[in-house]
Formats: sequence, C-alpha cells, structure tokens
Amino acid sequence: MKSADFFEIFNQSIEDYHRFDSIEKQPENPYEKGGFAHLLYQKNWIDTVQWHLEDIIRDLEIDPIEALKIKRIIDASNQKRTDLVEYIDGYFLKKYKNIKIKRTATINTETIAWAIDRLSILALKIFHMNEEAIRESAEKKHKENCQIKLQILKDQKVDLCSAIDQLISDIEAGKKYIKVYKQMKMYNDEELNPILYMKKK
Repeated sequence: MKSADFFEIFNQSIEDYHRFDSIEKQPENPYEKGGFAHLLYQKNWIDTVQWHLEDIIRDLEIDPIEALKIKRIIDASNQKRTDLVEYIDGYFLKKYKNIKIKRTATINTETIAWAIDRLSILALKIFHMNEEAIRESAEKKHKENCQIKLQILKDQKVDLCSAIDQLISDIEAGKKYIKVYKQMKMYNDEELNPILYMKKK
C-alpha cells in the first residue's frame, strides 16, 4: 500500500462523515478490524470530527459553558489522535523489526505515522478548500483565491506522498531506521499536570 492509497482511505472517511455532517455520528469503518486500512480510516475520522469541533468553538457568540465542554472534547480527541498515531508507529516498528539496517543508516526527522498524520490533515484541508472554491454563495474573488490555495495544497499532497513513499522505501532498504519517541503529553496526565495533581492533595 502506497501513500496515495492512504489518501484515498482518508477521502473515503471524509466523504462518509459529510453524508451525516454530525460530530455525534459514530464511524461505520468499512475495513477489516485489526487491518492497516481500518486504522487509517479510524485515524482520519478522529481528525475530521476534531476539524468540525474546532470550527464550532470559534463562533464568537458561543455560550461559554458550551465552549468549555467542546474544549474538553477537543483535548480528549487530541489524546486519542496521539495514541492512535503512536499505535500506527508500533505497527511499522513491528513490520520492519527484521530489516537489516545499514551501518550508514540515518534517522528521519519524523516517523512514518506522524507523516501520515500530516497527510490526513492535508486531506481535510483539500476537501474543505475545494468546498470554498465552488461555494455558490461566495463571491468570485473568494472562489479565485481559494482555487489558488487549493492548487498549493494539491502540490503539497504530491510532495508529502512522495516523501512518505521514499521514507518507507528507505526503511525497507535499511537506509533509514525507525526510532519511536512517545509524545509524553502532560496536560491530560493527573500525575504531571500541576493543576490536576494539586487538586488531589
């Protein structure tokens, strides 16, 4: 499976979400549970729901109590996103554990899973920028500006897909090696966030 295939799975998730356009909707993942495609679909669904939560919370007239509720949902979503990215990294770590690493091998600035995370977000940017570029109620200038931005995003997709495929190819050839660092997020941890652990005293 290549990065272009990852992108298509992300697009399917985004299209499926927008059939209902509800942050309450539970995903009906069409891929076999435990498979890599299932993980990618699940990953993008989390990103897609969070994208729309981020839109909602920016309403200047939102009720403050509702905004706080959404902010906490976003925090929880961020944790799920991070956990799943790290799980996907574990998938690749296991997959390539027997690769013979060359003596000259180097480490990449980011892992495969975090690069895939960027691709998932990019799929969302492309989808929503395209919506703006063809929105009937928008002015001509707005549409033209969005078309320019859309082309830039599509160029980024080509470059990012190429970089992901090259990284995977280099790992398979032993030219790069995988080293996974946990994100060590502290704000959700009752033992590390001083606001939380002080309340336990």
